[in-house]
Amino acid sequence: MPLTVVPEPPADDSSSTAAASSLIDEIVREGARKMLAAALQAEVDAYIAAFADERDAAGRRLVVRNGSHQPREILTAAGAIEVTAPRVNDKRIDEQTGERQRFSSSILPAWARKTPQVSEVLPLLYLHGLSSGDFIPALGQFLGSTAGLSAPVITRLTETWKGEQRAFAARDLSGADYVYLWVDGIHVNIRLEEHKLCLLVMIGVRADGRKELVALSDGYRESAESWADLLRDAKRRGMRAPVLAMGDGALGFWSALREVFPQAREQRCWFHKIANVLGALPKSAHPAAKKALAEIWNAEDKDHAQAAVKGFQAAYGAKYPKAVTKVVDDLEELLAFYDFPAEHWVHLRTTNPIESTFATVRHRTKVTKGPGSRAAGLAMAFKLIESAQARWRAVNAPHLVALVRAGATFTGGKLVERPDDHVPSAAA
Repeated sequence: MPLTVVPEPPADDSSSTAAASSLIDEIVREGARKMLAAALQAEVDAYIAAFADERDAAGRRLVVRNGSHQPREILTAAGAIEVTAPRVNDKRIDEQTGERQRFSSSILPAWARKTPQVSEVLPLLYLHGLSSGDFIPALGQFLGSTAGLSAPVITRLTETWKGEQRAFAARDLSGADYVYLWVDGIHVNIRLEEHKLCLLVMIGVRADGRKELVALSDGYRESAESWADLLRDAKRRGMRAPVLAMGDGALGFWSALREVFPQAREQRCWFHKIANVLGALPKSAHPAAKKALAEIWNAEDKDHAQAAVKGFQAAYGAKYPKAVTKVVDDLEELLAFYDFPAEHWVHLRTTNPIESTFATVRHRTKVTKGPGSRAAGLAMAFKLIESAQARWRAVNAPHLVALVRAGATFTGGKLVERPDDHVPSAAA
């Protein structure tokens, strides 16, 4: 579904409906303005009250109100609203620097001209092909104002994002421990004249269960060398080997993983595998085949999954051997997730965290006029993932992730408290 910035009005739209809609928007903006004004006033009152006892030699307070700042327009999700922030006169002196103390609002920083939600949508629109010159007419009508949306402002933002992406790519990874790792190569047709941008994406699960972007680079999806370069760089910056890595079987990632982190186990993505298998079957066989494949990846445990594989072979092996081969040849990697906590199976079977993040970009239908740069495309993708990351939830049963890292044994998805009890004796 293409992104719509300014929806088309319905054919039967009447003037009364438009007036009512305009009135609703105005009420929402006025309510937002009053709430923001009240919040800013409460913040200032709390700041002044906290230092009410600090006075100068004459007994006068050192922290007092001092009128209001000039009104300014802020772009919010409710549209453009005018804000008049209260001022604070803070006469206290910082003993270390010798400079005057300054009040800084955590609600409305001095530089803010748009809310974070509005800032988050800009890289997404850019990825969808909206050029910097198009932001003014597109978002101006949507937000009710063009303040803060000039082409130079957007250009400066892209340069800032490029710097943030470079800093992210060079950060130290020795303090992070990624137990699980999802990988994928995402082709994005963004503002590039020559080739599609292929984003090599790695998202990990830390020992506390939180998902986090590990690395983002441009390269070739099928190239083992591109993936090896990315993994070597991550290892050089302190990254430990993951316990389990999940990805599409067609990636060049796997040979790179065996070279850089040979101790890591491999899990093939069932989302991609099902598509590959169905591609080797006639459409008439798809419904029954999907059900048979679901009995494998959604089985009670590995034993039942292996039995379901035999059933799939019996049903399709004679007529469609290629479809069966696609399952059997990768069987160990397809069923690896069964050796981990059952609560984690839903997370480990697919590369869904990456797929869902880039779903909107994958479904874009238009490439903007004029080429862009790979650096800009990489920066836009970084900001898109950074915005999405704030809404990622931890994996189920996050406390079990640390046990996985510690080498705990799981049978049928359940923790084996005494693994030695399951080892046959020599006498037996």
